[in-house]
Amino acid sequence: MTKKKSHKPGSATIALNKRARHEYFIEEEIEAGLSLQGWEVKSLRAGKANISDSYVLLKNGEAWLFGATITPLNVASTHVVCEPMRTRKLLLKERELNSLLGQINRQGYTVVALSLYWKNAWAKVKIGVAKGKKEYDKRTDIKERQWQVDKARIMKNANR
Repeated sequence: MTKKKSHKPGSATIALNKRARHEYFIEEEIEAGLSLQGWEVKSLRAGKANISDSYVLLKNGEAWLFGATITPLNVASTHVVCEPMRTRKLLLKERELNSLLGQINRQGYTVVALSLYWKNAWAKVKIGVAKGKKEYDKRTDIKERQWQVDKARIMKNANR
């Protein structure tokens, strides 16, 4: 009998958009499937993806991922034209699409890609409904993060 492979919790992540949490307040997160071509799946398995500048647009009742880059492998087939920056369709339920459409129509809301990961054998994208931060909001986040580090350092030295 063969053993089941032990799954490491962090190994399923393909790409993260760290800048999104710095630039936006994330109101809601939704998991969406991704419609891919064969060469894209191979590239994702090799970890050649970047979603740092990607966002989601809704057109004709469908959600599309713009700005995500999946770099083709060198050994990709020669008869397939690989376009790294193509728009990819997101697979969402009708209720989720309607919810997104209602939230986007509000003032200042947008939808950004937060992470790209594997769920079993399927590539999934976590998208977030977000509102842009002002410069002073970013500064307060940095101050809060720095205070947490300083507080941990003080507590560590206080126990000595």
